[in-house]
Amino acid sequence: MVHVEKDLNPFNVMKRLHLSTSEQDESQPLTVVEMGKLWTSYMGNSMSSQIITYFLQHCEDEYIRTLLENGLAVSKDFLRRIEKVFNAEHFPIPAGFTQEDVNLGAPRLYEDEFYVHYLKYAAKAGMSIYSVAIPLVIREDIREFFIYANQCTMILLGQINNVLFDKKLMVKPPIIPTPEKNDFISKKSYLNGWFGDVRPLHAMEIVHLYDNIENNTTSKALLLGFYQTVKDEKIKSLFKRGLDMTDKAVKQLSEKLHNEKLQTPSYLDHLVTASTYPPFSDKIMLFHKFDMFSIKMRSFGNSVAVNGRRDIGALYGRAIANVGLFVDDAANILIDKGWLESPPKALDRS
Repeated sequence: MVHVEKDLNPFNVMKRLHLSTSEQDESQPLTVVEMGKLWTSYMGNSMSSQIITYFLQHCEDEYIRTLLENGLAVSKDFLRRIEKVFNAEHFPIPAGFTQEDVNLGAPRLYEDEFYVHYLKYAAKAGMSIYSVAIPLVIREDIREFFIYANQCTMILLGQINNVLFDKKLMVKPPIIPTPEKNDFISKKSYLNGWFGDVRPLHAMEIVHLYDNIENNTTSKALLLGFYQTVKDEKIKSLFKRGLDMTDKAVKQLSEKLHNEKLQTPSYLDHLVTASTYPPFSDKIMLFHKFDMFSIKMRSFGNSVAVNGRRDIGALYGRAIANVGLFVDDAANILIDKGWLESPPKALDRS
């Protein structure tokens, strides 16, 4: 077996570039990219840090506890670094979430195994923010923060995958045959999905189907715990809708892989206990699903971009529309309750 080379220093293949203007003056005001991405990162880590703090109250497995401790340490470090930037810029620190949003004395709501899947789910969401920021950020100190955040998250994800694999807590991604030669598409039937000559799924379609199933099985289990413990009946009704929508998405996406005799990630609902005692405030639970369902639309959109079959494209299109309606309704409840904090916005010239 040929292994990937261990020498992974980028500057062994690239020349370093020294420009007199390369170091951006930290006194320059934050651009909209820097301001918006820092604000979003702060809100996400503020939320995750409270969730993980509760998980740590009920964790027996030493390896999973270490993952949780690493995840919490990373979130708190990011919050501290962002606060330092905001203070220097006289930018108001977002209210975010506090100890008031979690009851550390609440009974266990999830089994230890679920925590690993949750960390992966949350880390992937964080990386989607940090990686998009890197090519857009101008100020070097802010860019270095997002590179650092990306690297920390990648290391954490590596640890998570190692634990999932070592403890046999995951279904490995499917294996397909190695191509014997280069192949070029010669027929427009390549795009078929419902009728005629429907080709097998290609690698990128399989990757994104697998990834979306993995995300949605975790999302469903998390939401099931929220549904059991939420107090507000209107939010509870919305969570029930989210459960049904997510379950339908898992079944539809899984069917595409099952038709090709490919394995799929398993449901995680059995990792939710029967507890109905709320460890989290209604505010943090509703914001969590508002935030993560918003990121789900990005994930589905990324899947459409690499898809080549019309049936799968239509499936993602319908899913995006349904998730968009859920996010809109969640936002309306958050606004009605005065819980939705506004991101920085442009000057109102009217």
